[in-house]
Amino acid sequence: MTALFVYGTLRHVPLLAVALGRVADEIDMVPAQLDAHIVHRVRGEDFPFLATGEGTATGLLLRGLSDVDVARLDFYEGGYDYALAPISVKTDAGVVAAQVYFSESEEWQPEGVWSLDDWVAQFGVFTVHKAREEMSYFGLRSRSDVDQMLPSIKARASAKVIAESQAPRFNPSAMTLKDVDVRSIARPYSKFFSMTDYEVSFRRFDGTMSEPIDRAVFMGTDAALVLPYDPVRDRVMVVEQLRLGPVARGDAKPWQLEPIAGRVDGGESPEATAHREAKEEAGLALRGLENIGGCYSSPGASTEYFHLFLGIADLPDDIVGVSGLADEAEDIRSYLHDFDGLMSLVDAQQLDNAPLVLMALWLARHRDRLRAQA
Repeated sequence: MTALFVYGTLRHVPLLAVALGRVADEIDMVPAQLDAHIVHRVRGEDFPFLATGEGTATGLLLRGLSDVDVARLDFYEGGYDYALAPISVKTDAGVVAAQVYFSESEEWQPEGVWSLDDWVAQFGVFTVHKAREEMSYFGLRSRSDVDQMLPSIKARASAKVIAESQAPRFNPSAMTLKDVDVRSIARPYSKFFSMTDYEVSFRRFDGTMSEPIDRAVFMGTDAALVLPYDPVRDRVMVVEQLRLGPVARGDAKPWQLEPIAGRVDGGESPEATAHREAKEEAGLALRGLENIGGCYSSPGASTEYFHLFLGIADLPDDIVGVSGLADEAEDIRSYLHDFDGLMSLVDAQQLDNAPLVLMALWLARHRDRLRAQA
């Protein structure tokens, strides 16, 4: 059995429970202190690191850990360049020999003293969601494989945080997530995207619970979509790029005309994504955002959720061109359409990108207000 001192994010008991794969009440833990050490914030990161220095590091002593427990913690902490080192900590029962995850990485720059309360308020829910997916690969995937998937894992975790924070939309049945019984979850495939098999029962409209059903769900992320609009010139910008969905379907026109769009990255807000993607895909600095709304792309089989915005921008003739990030293999051309030209494409059913059509129709309803405010 092993004793382990945790001083950072694993002091957050919901996260610790996920990492160990058990409920909190089953974890043997007591408060402990490590003298002559300081827990620093890491500049630009959402986790701390332990360094020698004048002070005392407060934490938890985990007692009676099995080899499997330590292997699970090694798997979780392995993503943060830590290794175990021997130390002695103080508890109410006296000084105890233990081990601690310690890093000598020179890449991390200290930035003040780390606060558990501040971290929980900003990152706690997100990190627990992230850890649930990370730890689901324990014993199935290598830590290096999981590290390569971390950007997508973080984006999926952010989607869950956003979903939990949203106020419920119009709900005539009044049924909620509590009316769904998730029996089992399995991930047969996970990389940039993930496929998840769910076995669920759900409440029927007559009040009874259904028999268990098996369904596969495409685990996408939240995405921010923005249609740039110049209310003075009364024109919009749309972009064109190759999309693999139409390729796989066999569409003769796999280049899609669409609004600017991008994945909401881990810890990022949809609004921040909209501004970032406008800059990356079209070189645009938006003056402001109008919130059009949010919607699922295909709720029968996908978690992908769209946050739709109209971006107020200056759109002179010379603003168009080819943009995109080379390291993401993006090759994106932008076009300008006056409002009447855009609506002519909608009326002629020449646009087959649903968000673009929806956003154009929203603009038609709000155009007079936006032009009057310009």
